[in-house]
Amino acid sequence: MHFRITDSAIDNRAWREALTDARCGAYAAFEGWVRNHHSGRPVLGLHYDCYPELAEHEGERILAEALARFEIIDARCIHRVGDCAIGDMAVWVGVSAAHRDAAFAACRWIIDEVKSRVPIWKREGYADGEARWREG
Repeated sequence: MHFRITDSAIDNRAWREALTDARCGAYAAFEGWVRNHHSGRPVLGLHYDCYPELAEHEGERILAEALARFEIIDARCIHRVGDCAIGDMAVWVGVSAAHRDAAFAACRWIIDEVKSRVPIWKREGYADGEARWREG
């Protein structure tokens, strides 16, 4: 499995190590963290929810498409669900390739596709006590 949903803190070390390959001269990664604001409002934390089987299926499709579309060796992604505090890693994408251009391009494409296609919903908790579900 190259795409996974987890309800635990993301430890990307093992995921990065899985991308190691003697054919690779490049590795690119993206880490998405929980920030303390959105549209000028102070945010205290996030809650992510999803339908895991559907989310993982679509995530696997995205990674398979990336492997076909870009000259990369491998790609992985893990996304958090549940309650996340400010500074927590909510999503990680890693890509290995022979050359950096392909690794950077594929990494960017994967995170954009994950945010647009994978059914993961987030609820922001604001400092004033309100909470609101947000897309992506």
